[in-house]
Amino acid sequence: MSKILVIEDEAAIRRVLVKILSEESESYSVEEAEDGLKGIETIKKNDYDLVLCDIKMPKMDGVEVLEAARKIKPEIPFIMISGHGDLDTAVNTMRLGAFDYISKPPDLNRLLTTVRNALDRKVLVVENKKLKKKVSKNYEMIGESGEINTIKEMIEKVAPTDARVLITGSNGTGKELVAHWLHEKSARSSAPFIEVNCAAIPSELIESELFGHVKGAFTSAVKDRAGKFEAANKGTIFLDEIGDMSLSAQAKVLRALQESKISRVGTDKDIKVDVRVVAATNKDLKKEIEEGNFREDLYHRLAVILIQVPSLNDRRDDIPLLIEHFTKKIAEEQGMAGKSFSSKAIDLLKAYDWTGNIRELRNVVERLIILGGQEVSEDDVKLFASK
Repeated sequence: MSKILVIEDEAAIRRVLVKILSEESESYSVEEAEDGLKGIETIKKNDYDLVLCDIKMPKMDGVEVLEAARKIKPEIPFIMISGHGDLDTAVNTMRLGAFDYISKPPDLNRLLTTVRNALDRKVLVVENKKLKKKVSKNYEMIGESGEINTIKEMIEKVAPTDARVLITGSNGTGKELVAHWLHEKSARSSAPFIEVNCAAIPSELIESELFGHVKGAFTSAVKDRAGKFEAANKGTIFLDEIGDMSLSAQAKVLRALQESKISRVGTDKDIKVDVRVVAATNKDLKKEIEEGNFREDLYHRLAVILIQVPSLNDRRDDIPLLIEHFTKKIAEEQGMAGKSFSSKAIDLLKAYDWTGNIRELRNVVERLIILGGQEVSEDDVKLFASK
């Protein structure tokens, strides 16, 4: 059932709108308010899927209602109702966030089409929010150890800025989680987050992957193609395992950071990009610089902020929380009943040497959930979590 509110001071027009919408679909529940103040009071108390709001009203006009409502419940789409002399104002309300406007007297077909489109848009907005929450949940940072709390505090300070961040740490420690949270908590969170695993892309293709190419740039370049930097425009690009990037690609990345410009492979034409760069590596880049494998000037461009992600062995106090988190998550994914771990099983897992870090712990927890008893015991750990 879609709940619609009609805010209109002219009783005759208000009744017509309510009648049209009520008769259009049994799935529409239509309520009314006779002025802007009453409309805002009603919006505060109720959840609506759509508001139709007149522009010229006493006490509080439609523009003021729209601005106030967007502060209270910004997800509600507004369709503005305009008289002939209000068209300029109606257009301006769309800049303020209104979905659309209709003129008086309302054309039946246009009214109903606009209402349907606005309701469809509301559904998409809600679904996108749910999806984003799911995505965020996938990248939760689990732990209350001093090391993890330090990282969380640093993210809170750094994320709202555009400062470049270099994340270091062993494989499996969760460097990508830090990168995701830097993006999620930034002003760029609604823009793309583009991840590039530099170690997984052949050196001869890395430049094309990052910067794109033009048709004919090389044998398999049969058409123009945008690269990851263009795809990340206004958002964040995460250069994972940047220590494996070729020196020629490093030079182009350096230029992109210095000038906010890139050029596709096969052309000198510049393309402006507005991208925040977050990089990660499991290598000692200072050692790589000494050996001539990494550019020192690029290192200093990337490492404005350094975040070192600790190994799991350095944050053993977080292991019980991680086991609980993975247990719930894996049970949901596998469609299994929830299980628990005995205190002795947890103590034994805390004592292990986790060379594969959090990634290895997750795999072990999944194995124990599938093969162990309803309560995973110390014996289960000894039997199935062989090291």
